[in-house]
Amino acid sequence: MEKKKSRYINYRIMWFWIVFSVLHILLSFVIIRFAYSKSVVFFTGVALAGLLILAWVVAYKYIYVPYRNTGKLLKLFVTGFTIQDTFNLRYPLSAEMDAAIEKVHDIIMTKELLNASKRQAQYLALQNQINPHFLYNTLEGIRSDAIIAGMDNIANMTEALARFFRYNISNLENLVTLEEEIQNAENYFMIQQYRFGDRIRMEIEYDEAEKDEIMQCRLLKLTLQPIVENAIIHGLERKLSDGLLKIRLELTAARLLITVSDNGIGMHEDQLEKLNAHLNAAYFDSGHWENTSHGGIALINVNNRIKLLYGEEYGLYIYSIKDKGTDVQITLPRMIDEKMLRHLEAD
Repeated sequence: MEKKKSRYINYRIMWFWIVFSVLHILLSFVIIRFAYSKSVVFFTGVALAGLLILAWVVAYKYIYVPYRNTGKLLKLFVTGFTIQDTFNLRYPLSAEMDAAIEKVHDIIMTKELLNASKRQAQYLALQNQINPHFLYNTLEGIRSDAIIAGMDNIANMTEALARFFRYNISNLENLVTLEEEIQNAENYFMIQQYRFGDRIRMEIEYDEAEKDEIMQCRLLKLTLQPIVENAIIHGLERKLSDGLLKIRLELTAARLLITVSDNGIGMHEDQLEKLNAHLNAAYFDSGHWENTSHGGIALINVNNRIKLLYGEEYGLYIYSIKDKGTDVQITLPRMIDEKMLRHLEAD
């Protein structure tokens, strides 16, 4: 159904100037035509003044106010505070702008983008498999030789590496249990420990009474490992000793909260504000993030995937103090099976 042209601000401006110009010309013609009659000139002058006042009132109410409100909404959209409201603009500037916003809506809100992302991820995973059984068998052979030679460290590291590859390459499921994510993060940390030795250690905290339910919560695959990697490389690597990485798991009535903390070098306040601004902004705008000095790309990618699947109220937020450490808080829906995911998608 074709939308009314009166919605568009540029259409209103055009008709305003046409009507105003015609009336102005007519009144001016009356003044010139009846210049000898003082009464006619007087009343025409009064009518012209009234026309100017009426034009100001009409322009303010039907042009300036809609323009101002539209400008405010677009500013909120640019800064990432709202998306949905922008798709329901009462007064777009023009038909072309309306069409552009509808196009953005189609790209963002339809399931086509999500399905395309899933297909691309699966394609890349398949492309990178390169016969995973050969890889596993090779690693198992190295592990067996290491055990025979008494090199337990090499055997353990090879086993951790095999488990890590198996999880990342073979499992194409979009959602996994938190227990699987924790195990994958632990495998990654074990591999890194062979590099750093006793300089770093990892702890996992949760309420024992809620352990079974917490571990069965479902979340996006590869949510934790990139954040753990970021904490080690950008937080703990430059710490000389006593590096601690802590993962805290909490449940609320409707949410799963995961906090990945490190006591590393932290980051400056301006860097922190810039990173959080990108995390809070609309997920499709994060491509403008160019500073990777604190692992911004990895964090933003995880954040984007979460927002894309669950919605804008979920995602990452960073807390950090220079030379003290960094906390990455992940907010997810409390979901045991995929029924809640279907409910979220329906919303």
